[in-house]
Amino acid sequence: MQAHDHNKDQTYFLNAISQKQLQLALFPLGDLEKPTVRNIAEQADLITYDKKDSTGICFIGERNFRQFLARYLPAQPGKIITLDGEIIGEHHGLMYYTIGQRQGLGIGGLQNYDDQPWFVAEKKLATNELVVVQGTDNPALYKSSLLANQLNWLRKVPAEGAKLRAKTRYRVVFDQGQRALTLGQYVVFYDDKNAGSECLGGGVIAQTHSLSGSLLP
Repeated sequence: MQAHDHNKDQTYFLNAISQKQLQLALFPLGDLEKPTVRNIAEQADLITYDKKDSTGICFIGERNFRQFLARYLPAQPGKIITLDGEIIGEHHGLMYYTIGQRQGLGIGGLQNYDDQPWFVAEKKLATNELVVVQGTDNPALYKSSLLANQLNWLRKVPAEGAKLRAKTRYRVVFDQGQRALTLGQYVVFYDDKNAGSECLGGGVIAQTHSLSGSLLP
């Protein structure tokens, strides 16, 4: 079940654990909010009761993420292009950018373009190109469906998907376009019909479909 405090919920990251692992796990804080946990810790004289929340990436900490990547991975600069293939800039390495990113692109104030902000719409690994579009609600930033693999169901395969137990892919079709779907990240499934919200499992995003119906990549 999702935690009562959705801001601290970890079910998204726990979707890949096995049923055997889940049976050995306890989540005593699941029904509590962070301020309540801090009060309990203070009453118990725990020195961490007023410790600041961590904002860094797990296992990396508060270090600059770009500098961390540069230390271990060679950067490969490449072209920044529009959907039409026009070259409008140069990126410092695809690994430094995320789908939907707005800040840090270095392509503002271009001639022949209005002043709408630019966003990352796609990363073309084969050609080392960064595809960008203008406008917060640009259709290129939204996907209508995705294909996922490496599925893991925490309890049982949903009735309508029982035939997919032995398959390596699962297709998800959204009622509304979803922004910034990223290959390699998890798609996690929840059941909101009962009291609370149950995490059913998830899979790794392998492909996405644009609103126009084309398959990416």
